[in-house]
Amino acid sequence: MKPQEVARITCPLNDKTLSLGAIRGAADLIAKVIPPTPQYAWPLLCERAGTEVWVKHENHTPTGAFKVRGGLVLLDQLKREHPELSHANPPGAGGGVITATKGNHGQSIGFAVKRLGVKAVIVVPHGNSVEKNHAMRALGVELIEHGDDFQAAREHAQTLAQQRGLLPIPPFHESLIRGVATYWLEFLSTAPPLDAVYVPIGMGSGICAMAAARKALNLRTKIIGVVSDHAPTYALSFEQGKPVPHPVSTKLADGLACRQPDEQALKIICEHAERIVRVTDDEVAAAMRCYFTDTHNVAEGAGAASLAALLKEKDQLAGKRVGVVLTGGNVDAQVFGKVLTERHPR
Repeated sequence: MKPQEVARITCPLNDKTLSLGAIRGAADLIAKVIPPTPQYAWPLLCERAGTEVWVKHENHTPTGAFKVRGGLVLLDQLKREHPELSHANPPGAGGGVITATKGNHGQSIGFAVKRLGVKAVIVVPHGNSVEKNHAMRALGVELIEHGDDFQAAREHAQTLAQQRGLLPIPPFHESLIRGVATYWLEFLSTAPPLDAVYVPIGMGSGICAMAAARKALNLRTKIIGVVSDHAPTYALSFEQGKPVPHPVSTKLADGLACRQPDEQALKIICEHAERIVRVTDDEVAAAMRCYFTDTHNVAEGAGAASLAALLKEKDQLAGKRVGVVLTGGNVDAQVFGKVLTERHPR
């Protein structure tokens, strides 16, 4: 029998724990560690898209990605609820957390545990980003490589949790959503009113956080999800209204490399998303080049996915004010160099 992960969402977009007051409370906690990230309407990017585009720069956090917000909120909660989470406990005696990741979630947990004095084990699949692995180890976590994809790594993390007495952290959790919702609160409160936002979907915390923030602020901004065409499980599940697992083959958008959708995330997405757009690795690479050319920001594959979707649908957006989120800039130098050297038209 697999160990139970920490308590999860009890109902979609809980009006108490994901209320405006709750999100602002999370923002106060995060503000002690991380300042608000900027949002800009870059002239060259607006020209390229043929409309007004606002970019939320979550690549400017201390871990280079949006997920650090959720990690801070969740670990603050767990440290209070589980006093056994302490470096003082010897290995194997209980205490400490474990999770699986492709990189940014793991850095989020690593950043939070380092501040709070909690030990952490992070499981990644073989072939994971070399530089994301280095970044996680630098935060002091124990990094274990196992399996060929995220789902295999997650299942191994469950096994290790039972064997070593560690508390398993899921990649989708109400406190993670509440933390991530703080960047949407910043974005939606600071940028001019947006007609629509494009949001990449990995396990679902980003798009569900947008839904929570929109509801809390009583806005009508349309939410458009974005997945990799080479990891389409959420698109297929959205279309059919039920979980539809699908193999993953993306070579660039590792943050979107989900094989099995989270059922609770899917329920929220089906209720609140306008549609889901699929983008290819080639389209993601083109968007990464656009970010660098037009804004001189580095975007990882998943971080450029929302822009890729916007550019794919640019003919539908004339006269609209649209938001995208550059969710992260943690791309290996070798990969980014290859993307930049590919020939492309302006």
